[in-house]
Amino acid sequence: MEVELNQVDSEFIFTNMKDAVCVMDRWGGLIYTNPAARALLDIDDSQLIGQKIWTYIPYKEKNDDLIQLFIDCAEQKMVYHQGYVDYENKAGKIFKLRVSMTSANASNGGIIYIALLNDLTEFIRVNLAFERYTSPEIADFILNNPDGEALGGRQCECSILMSDIRGFTALSTKLNPTDLIKMLNHYFEKMVSIIEKYKGSVIEFLGDGIFVLFGAPKADEGHGSHAVACAVEMENAMQSVNEWNVLNGFPALEMGIGINSGIVVVGNIGSRQKTKYGCMGETVNLAGRIQSYTIGGQIYISEYTKNLIDSDLIINNALKIFPKGGTHEIQIFDIRGVGDLNIKCENEDICWKYPKTKIDVIIHLIKDKAVETKENKAVILALSEDKRYALLQTDVKLLDKQNIVCNLCDNLYAKVIDVKDDIYKICFTSNTEELDETYKKLF
Repeated sequence: MEVELNQVDSEFIFTNMKDAVCVMDRWGGLIYTNPAARALLDIDDSQLIGQKIWTYIPYKEKNDDLIQLFIDCAEQKMVYHQGYVDYENKAGKIFKLRVSMTSANASNGGIIYIALLNDLTEFIRVNLAFERYTSPEIADFILNNPDGEALGGRQCECSILMSDIRGFTALSTKLNPTDLIKMLNHYFEKMVSIIEKYKGSVIEFLGDGIFVLFGAPKADEGHGSHAVACAVEMENAMQSVNEWNVLNGFPALEMGIGINSGIVVVGNIGSRQKTKYGCMGETVNLAGRIQSYTIGGQIYISEYTKNLIDSDLIINNALKIFPKGGTHEIQIFDIRGVGDLNIKCENEDICWKYPKTKIDVIIHLIKDKAVETKENKAVILALSEDKRYALLQTDVKLLDKQNIVCNLCDNLYAKVIDVKDDIYKICFTSNTEELDETYKKLF
């Protein structure tokens, strides 16, 4: 049985609606507004005198689109029209509106327009806030997927990118917390914009590190290529990051990146009270291990990732490693570019400075992120002009990529990057500004 609404029923519905409703004649003259519309447009009953609806809207720049939408609908006699516009009321408050207008036949045979104004301000604010606490890709998956909020995971092939600022632990003890956060936020701002450009999803900020997923929650067949291209662009962006740092009195930073690809488990992890979209598996763990072998400005990728990429790769060298927790030796590749993207290097040649006398130092080995207490004698034979590298001689056998602490000045963290004729080339991974005075005295 069909049910017809009488005028009282219709008035009750319109009066209690949260959305604004306006009714206009065929020329745009205002005939009716419900309470929500009068509150939104700052209209009182005494103003309902049939003026054009756009005359009730404050003439402000932000309201141009809303005014034009009403005018177009009336003048062009549109059957249906919809638009998303900003609206600024008399008090200066900004609203995000979805405006839907439909023409209808009035009881007297004329044409009327019914405008429905949905206030999306709070909805958009919540969504934008949600996206700030996760990536847009993950936010879209959770909000628009029927199972987006369900706990559980699935297996898929993805690429994992792990980045880390070299020497950040030592650096963080020298900056006050406010400056540290300011510097980090600027760095993250630059990096995240690049990550999103290449369809990556930031899973987590790990202190100064970034854990990025490519290939989920939205499938991406080119996840390997996108991860490597993203890494190259991230390294190139460090120049502008450091220009800003120097301008604001902060030290220059160096970043290392590791990438691995393979099967991972992705999905919502946690409880009904607290959940996050996560990614786990051996592929993730190995990405972190690969990243730990890098120095500043370096990108290492696994063989699995290398085999996914169709574009030309610029490979500086290959390295065999036995990662912690692994069962066999693997090969990783030092990447300098992919396709048309190359890491910009101002000068790869090291200019060595040799002191008149050898410099005696004490080094401590680092194992499993812990500094060993045993003191080992060593000699610095040369320092690079940029104070980033040193040539070291010691009776202790150091492994390639071995992390050490050297007391050349205070405690400098360094990584072995090459060995030849029992002379080790090391790269300082902590900030080298403290070397300035020592360097001046030596040379």
